[in-house]
Amino acid sequence: MTIPDRREAAHLLCSLDPPDWFARHACVVADVAAWLARRASRAGAVVDLRLVEAAALLHDVDKLPAVQLPGHHRHGEGSAAYLAAQGWSELGTVVRDHPVTFLAGPDGAMWLESAGLEARIVAYADKRGSQRLEPMSTRFASWRRRYPPGSGTHVPRTGGTAWTEATMALAEARASALERDVCEVARVRPDEVRRLRWAGRTLREVAR
Repeated sequence: MTIPDRREAAHLLCSLDPPDWFARHACVVADVAAWLARRASRAGAVVDLRLVEAAALLHDVDKLPAVQLPGHHRHGEGSAAYLAAQGWSELGTVVRDHPVTFLAGPDGAMWLESAGLEARIVAYADKRGSQRLEPMSTRFASWRRRYPPGSGTHVPRTGGTAWTEATMALAEARASALERDVCEVARVRPDEVRRLRWAGRTLREVAR
């Protein structure tokens, strides 16, 4: 099994020329996911720390113009496909289903029951980080402003799915279940979640 280390993951991300806002988001998610993974490990859970770090840093690569894929992929599936093409297919199951829109879909409930811990940690870290670590309620408030339920606004790169009040409420309820689950495994409260600040430093090192 091939799982990139921190520097290898950072090299790939830098090679795709991410804009600053993208890099900040990737770093927040990677920092939070790494912190949660270490807390979960200390609490006795079996978790692959290297897998969590690499997947969290690269979870959104299919949003970058440099990533060109044949055919149509919803967000998340595109990242998994691209990383598999780089020889890192092991990251696929961790990044594939992280989007908030996936939680509101027909497979969202089953995913909550069956997803591996690494995938759940990365998905939850994504719900806690935009450009900084913030409460999950703040993230959902932002999504509601950008894609108002009932407005007909389509969520980008998700297969054309339009938010409705029902789908937004379902996504938020399932995200809350995800939060309870991950925080219970890590034995922390949501307000105790922090960042393990490695990602930005590593990006700067490999970019020199």
